[in-house]
Amino acid sequence: MPKTAIAKVFMTGRSQAVRLPKAFRFKTGEVRIRAEGSRVILEPIPMDWDWLHDLHAMGPLDDDAVLSAKEDFPIQEREELDVFK
Repeated sequence: MPKTAIAKVFMTGRSQAVRLPKAFRFKTGEVRIRAEGSRVILEPIPMDWDWLHDLHAMGPLDDDAVLSAKEDFPIQEREELDVFK
């Protein structure tokens, strides 16, 4: 895949869209979008569990991470919001 290319920006209805060159097509149905300064970065959202292999390759989790993943937090009681009335 090339590192850079030019893409067309266009309007579809009231939304702005970008036509990605073929070399930059995603193999997933959703992407995560974030801004870094003036840049807009698109990242594929994994549709499978392969990302767990990457996490495992980083080494063992510390005890705090393991305990917090196993902890069953109680449902919080909160006041009703006036917004929905």
